[in-house]
Amino acid sequence: MSLVTLLPFIVLIGAMFLMTRSAKKKQQQAASMRNDMQPGSGVRTIGGMYATVKEVGDDTVLLDAGPGVELLFAKNAIGAVLTDDEYNRIVHGIEHDLKSDSDVVPDDASSLTDDESADEAAAASDEKSVDLGKKDTAEESADDAPAKADADVEDAEAKSDDEPKKTDGDSGAK
Repeated sequence: MSLVTLLPFIVLIGAMFLMTRSAKKKQQQAASMRNDMQPGSGVRTIGGMYATVKEVGDDTVLLDAGPGVELLFAKNAIGAVLTDDEYNRIVHGIEHDLKSDSDVVPDDASSLTDDESADEAAAASDEKSVDLGKKDTAEESADDAPAKADADVEDAEAKSDDEPKKTDGDSGAK
């Protein structure tokens, strides 16, 4: 046999080897993550439930999902072990930001000045109405009203021609 005929088989075997190797590596990482769980850790199950680990057994985990709610899960049902900051952010909505100790930069420079006229100008700009190109009903002239009524009648006639006629069901077809 020549090398040209063996090349597709070699490539196929190599691809299978790489795929199984990466899958084994992911399984090992997941198993080590599950084995490293400690009571008090925040976890997310494969079903998407967030809870705190209460006890860890050989193949099972006892989770505390809320006051008086304890659930027994298989270790394989734990999708991720979360850090304390991530768990508190997701479950309790508590943002722990390391930059919170530093000064907060405002979105605009108007808050940096002590000038009260800038505050008044900002309030006035908020009160301005935005023109979207639409006419007010008071500005609309009486000449436009008959033309719009004629256009509405034409549109209604066109729609009635496009729609099939409704019958009582006595079409004669059997």
